[in-house]
Amino acid sequence: MNDLPEYDRHDALGLAALVREKQVTAGELLEVAIARVEEHNPGRNAVVTKLYDEAWAAIADGLPDGPFAGVPFLLKDLGVGYKGTVTTGGSRFFADARADHDSEVVRRYKASGLVIFGKTNTPEFGLATSTEPRLFGPARNPWKPDHSAGGSSGGAAVAVAAGMVPAAHASDGGGSIRIPASACGLFGMKPTRARVPAGPDKGESWNGAGVNHAITRSVRDSAALLDAAAGPETGDPYCAPPSLRPYLEEVGIDPGRLRIAVTTTAWNGQPVGAECRAAVEAAAKLCEDLGHHIAEASPAFDAARLIAANQVIISGQVRAALDARGKSLGRQAQPGDVEEITWRMATLGKAASAADYAAAIDVLHATGRAIGSFFRDYDVLLTPTMCDPPYPLGVLDMMTDDVARFNQAILATIAFTSPFNAAGNPAMSMPLHWSADGLPVGVQFAGRFGDEATLFRLAAQIEATRPWAGRRPAL
Repeated sequence: MNDLPEYDRHDALGLAALVREKQVTAGELLEVAIARVEEHNPGRNAVVTKLYDEAWAAIADGLPDGPFAGVPFLLKDLGVGYKGTVTTGGSRFFADARADHDSEVVRRYKASGLVIFGKTNTPEFGLATSTEPRLFGPARNPWKPDHSAGGSSGGAAVAVAAGMVPAAHASDGGGSIRIPASACGLFGMKPTRARVPAGPDKGESWNGAGVNHAITRSVRDSAALLDAAAGPETGDPYCAPPSLRPYLEEVGIDPGRLRIAVTTTAWNGQPVGAECRAAVEAAAKLCEDLGHHIAEASPAFDAARLIAANQVIISGQVRAALDARGKSLGRQAQPGDVEEITWRMATLGKAASAADYAAAIDVLHATGRAIGSFFRDYDVLLTPTMCDPPYPLGVLDMMTDDVARFNQAILATIAFTSPFNAAGNPAMSMPLHWSADGLPVGVQFAGRFGDEATLFRLAAQIEATRPWAGRRPAL
């Protein structure tokens, strides 16, 4: 079986329902998913590791009776382990780093019935907002193949946008779910800090800035996938506030009249392009038409100090990862082992002191308090997801020697997303606008710490009013 009309007509929950109703089998869905990857991946480079044998074995062993039983699924090739398989993190230095156990989030995905059959492309260590690793080459935006698909979950976004899968695992440490979702015309929710466990190998990622979840086509798939993965694991250093009910039940509930603040001014001073401003203005008008109260407002915090703090924390963790890998290999990492930007980060990480690291954590916490105070007066904040539509490939190539240009492009892509990683608040990108030359332009909605429920309610209301699922790139 090379294709199945239902595969395009249904989201992940819809496909699982077909399996439960015995209209299709898990094997038939896997055949279609593999055929899609074989057909569309060569020109788009979304999937970098094929786990077809593992997927067939999982089906043969009998899938758990979970909400996604039989649905094909892809893992991001970064930060999570699947027993017996390699997780490269987009790096040649980790090209044979094979896991001897499943990460907790992978175990939960398997328990939900998802059939994992591959891993998706990512920039080295997730350090760029475009997916162009030296190890695998660039992931190409399905809407315009010479443009970026975003990052660091770029491969996941390409796979969903190109119809290989209805949803894919992703992670977000500075915008890495929301940015590729915006670039590829998809829905991307970054959950609250520690909503999804990072263990058992870590207690947190980037001092709590990073979190696992997914990129999806439908809002309800995102909600149900979060239900499947959320909740503390024994030994976690801390956990997110518990939800009142399953997130899937929030989809369809009237959000009421929300107080929505709006800003198109980037905290880090980056200019915002006309397309991204227009996207926010149209989204604000839509929300007003839906009965929500709209006001121009923005949280105040020291963006310059946050940029510096993030650099200390991320570079320190890059250095620690290289040192640990070097120890396992019996040699120290060398500049040629990793990409140019990665080595620069590792060098900064070695130069920073323990006092620098401690001070950087204080800055993250101060940012969180400032943003938390803002949400006493507002339920939601609406912003652009990025300052500009997706860049052409090459602008964010981590092998570049034009570091100033690279850093400028990074600041323009994370200007609106990164603060909510520092604060830990949930935030989502929604595909509500396309540029004049056909590239998706997302808008971001951020919410109170622990309050994914309000965001899912609002997202479902907007999705029902301005559906996007039928708008797909020509492949």
